[in-house]
Amino acid sequence: ADQFFNSIAKGSTYYIPKVLKENEEYKGRRVDAAIKLDNEEMVKKVGQLFSSSGASVSMADSESTLLKVNGDLGRILEVAIRDANVVFHNRGEEIVQKYGFPEKEVLFVWHKGFKALNKALTKQERFTEATWVEEVMKRTIEVAYNFYKIEPKSASSSVGMLSVSLGFYVVYTLWWGYAILFLFEGLGLQMKAGHKKEV
Repeated sequence: ADQFFNSIAKGSTYYIPKVLKENEEYKGRRVDAAIKLDNEEMVKKVGQLFSSSGASVSMADSESTLLKVNGDLGRILEVAIRDANVVFHNRGEEIVQKYGFPEKEVLFVWHKGFKALNKALTKQERFTEATWVEEVMKRTIEVAYNFYKIEPKSASSSVGMLSVSLGFYVVYTLWWGYAILFLFEGLGLQMKAGHKKEV
């Protein structure tokens, strides 16, 4: 049953085409920021992903966890959205070939990079861009990561099974509710309305 509901949930969370269209508005908006990451390895991987969009990236120094990013925000986000789309459709091997490390790790690195970029943009008081970066993370990267390897189904294509499952859950919940009620009554516990004190 969990797999069935996960498939329906995945089918109803495909926001990527809409996000890709909305992202057009952010093309041409330059980003120039130093983003703070967890460690050197993360700096290298975030740098690799961001540079795949044409952005220029550089480490502040050889042992730094700061990554300087200069590029087109819309283009950086577009590459991430397209990567998320590939993973959403369970074609992870394409991402492995593109970057050389596992597909879910690629999404994790995008997420870490965007989280850091969001903080940097907020510090620069570029709140519109910061909010959009967060939107892209939630509606594309997180969805693709969470539903990877699950086949999407639409609710309308499984109306019969969905109705039976929901009906069963309602009956099951009521059944257990009454079982607990009768158990407490058997123990001598009853629910009564409280008495009002007269003043």
